[in-house]
Amino acid sequence: MVDTKRSQEEVDRLNQALEALHFGFRAITAHPDERLKALGYSRVHHRILYFVGRNPGCSVNELLGIMRVSKQYLHRPLRQLIEEGYIQSKQDSRDRRVKRLRLTPKGRRLEEKLTGEQRAQLAEVFRRAGPQAEAGWRKVMELLGARK
Repeated sequence: MVDTKRSQEEVDRLNQALEALHFGFRAITAHPDERLKALGYSRVHHRILYFVGRNPGCSVNELLGIMRVSKQYLHRPLRQLIEEGYIQSKQDSRDRRVKRLRLTPKGRRLEEKLTGEQRAQLAEVFRRAGPQAEAGWRKVMELLGARK
């Protein structure tokens, strides 16, 4: 069905962009997803490791805000990562109700394996595409991810 406010040409162009986004995302998540599956984990585990690694000492509530997810979405995989020694959860020194999160050495190693490969993929693609293309891509991603 064609969007009546857009020409068929524009709809086709937007569909091509959506397909490129889909296949690009699939390409950058394929290997990490395989590694995660072997551990019995999913992509959300990687996201948690990534954001805790970038925000050491964040609270669970801060992590929820950073990831823009619900407590229910985060609870089980975060608990698994803590129980299996990838993330350390310590009470805040000033507020005992707050838990502060950090990657353990084991968690840092796993996060580096998962994300390191993705960084290498992006570095190669950016090198091949050039700085202008990279800047354009970053702007598009920034606008897509902007809070409403």
